[in-house]
Amino acid sequence: MDLSTTFLGFELKNPIVPGASPLIESADDARRLEDAGAAALVLHSLFEEEILREVGAQLAAEAHTESFAEALTYFPDLHSHLGPGQYLELVQQVKAAVGIPVIASLNGSTPGGWTRYAKKIEEAGADALELNIFFLATDPSETGQQVEDRTVDIVREVKSTVTIPVAVKLSPFYSSFVNLAARLKDAGADGLVLFNRFYQPDIDIEELAVTPNLRLSTSDDLRLRLRQLALLAGRVDLSLAATGGVHSAVDVIKAVMAGADVTQIVSALLIHGAEHIARTLQALEFWLEEHEYESLRQMRGSMSLARTPDPAALGRANYMQVLEDWRH
Repeated sequence: MDLSTTFLGFELKNPIVPGASPLIESADDARRLEDAGAAALVLHSLFEEEILREVGAQLAAEAHTESFAEALTYFPDLHSHLGPGQYLELVQQVKAAVGIPVIASLNGSTPGGWTRYAKKIEEAGADALELNIFFLATDPSETGQQVEDRTVDIVREVKSTVTIPVAVKLSPFYSSFVNLAARLKDAGADGLVLFNRFYQPDIDIEELAVTPNLRLSTSDDLRLRLRQLALLAGRVDLSLAATGGVHSAVDVIKAVMAGADVTQIVSALLIHGAEHIARTLQALEFWLEEHEYESLRQMRGSMSLARTPDPAALGRANYMQVLEDWRH
């Protein structure tokens, strides 16, 4: 069975890619995932705040003054185990250890000098870059158009510094996602990764504190991705990746039918280990053979808006039908 696919211009042996996470902290981790069948790897994110903190520390050292060092406290302490310099070393080590594409990840929210770090990542050997744009709008005077413009500006800045492919990882909270996708394409993006997960904070009512709250995804989380993938596939010329909610071969099949070129898996690997990739690929191949597909490509986008026999089911008709079924 031909499970091959194309993502960001790379010919991949299958559609399963471990997504950005703590899964890869060393070259050994990367080799283990490759041996299990991973078609490519995404390293964990290097944050804008980490880059700015390192730059601030360098400026303080050069100035030989303690006054500027105090300003460093304005940057949050991310307790990161890897600074920017160490991240570049990890890129080099992983690239030397595996024979599959290595995708680095930058996480930011504002245009600025930090985006030039993308060039250093390229020079370290990364085959591509996943630009994870995570921004929560809190200013009542800032419009949705301004939020989208900022996102497009970041992509344009990064693309002006690198020659490797850039995929943009976004949240689903944009008023016209298909339009934004087209604008990102015009700004130079090579692909989209749907979606970033906003880790919603909780409230400790006894300590009166806002507390972080991390929950692994479930297959139910995939549904949000499926609709937007189906709306984009065949209509916006970008590589598409689904991330969030991919746990099984069934989830992979759904995402590819909706239009995904690849699926990124994280939570399932954290739960079951790297070996879960091999089991998922085996189940995927079995399903395709049972349903008389000759290749994965034959199935891709078959349930997208551009190709589905019932396009209305992806829009308001689905909403109305759900309410009607509940009433009955």
